[in-house]
Amino acid sequence: MDFDLLRSFQEVARRGSITAAARGLGVSQPSLTLAMQRLERELGTTLLHRGRSGVALTETGLALARDVDDILAMVARTEQRIRGLEEEETGRFVVGCHESLGAYFLPAFMQSFLVEAPGIELTLWNGASAGVRDAVVAREVQFGVVVNPSPHPDLVLVRMFDDAVDFFTAEAPAGTLAAAYDRIRRGPLVHAKRVTESQALITQLEGEGVVAERELACGDFELVKTLVVEGIGIGILPRRVAAYGAGEDLVRLHPDLPHFDDAIHLVYRGDLHKTRGAMRLKDALVAHGKALRSAPRSSTGRKSGPVSSR
Repeated sequence: MDFDLLRSFQEVARRGSITAAARGLGVSQPSLTLAMQRLERELGTTLLHRGRSGVALTETGLALARDVDDILAMVARTEQRIRGLEEEETGRFVVGCHESLGAYFLPAFMQSFLVEAPGIELTLWNGASAGVRDAVVAREVQFGVVVNPSPHPDLVLVRMFDDAVDFFTAEAPAGTLAAAYDRIRRGPLVHAKRVTESQALITQLEGEGVVAERELACGDFELVKTLVVEGIGIGILPRRVAAYGAGEDLVRLHPDLPHFDDAIHLVYRGDLHKTRGAMRLKDALVAHGKALRSAPRSSTGRKSGPVSSR
């Protein structure tokens, strides 16, 4: 249905005259007459009784007149909302990330962003990095904060900051590499079993003859961290996860132990609708992520190749 025709009919119904409505709309009387005839053809009905004194609404004309104000008001609200999404900092978005990563990345970000961009509504989506990446591809998540994402032709990857998976203790660090090996052997070695980097580090140590007498496998890094803070063995953790909230409770066991370097990226679809709200959120996430580059992070130690897992 042509909304311009409805607006013209609204004016005719209000004034009771095509001539008066034409003057009000700034169009000619013949063109408005043709417009009303076209609307009647589209609806398959007669809307107006035409007489010398003006026009009167038929039964269907009265029915349309009762609804036309609501129809056009709804259209106006929709147009305003769409323009707002394009031109204003508004919109609803889903941000995805791994729970442990989000625990240190999101609080400071949310604290400032929710104040600075009150018109943008956020929902958080948690899962492993591979799951977050796939959710972005599937359009379930608009922005993902992902560790070591694998490339995808539909995705844009923006590298924000780095991390590394390493060995941590709540006790004093080992004075020598041999002492660190002895402490790992005594165990228990606490790790997140489903994390590829953790398993790869264990395998690498086993290849060097360093096998923990006891292992304590957990479901996630948060539990690993809690147990190690309480003095239960040696933990395998990302350095930033070990650092946030724990102060100086956790230290690297020894700088020469093997570790895995991680790269944290912001991931979004290349065809993301770049509304003002979407770009405001994207820029804020990237700025917050890049600000973390200056946070303390040791880079010493033997490196192995990065593995995508979290």
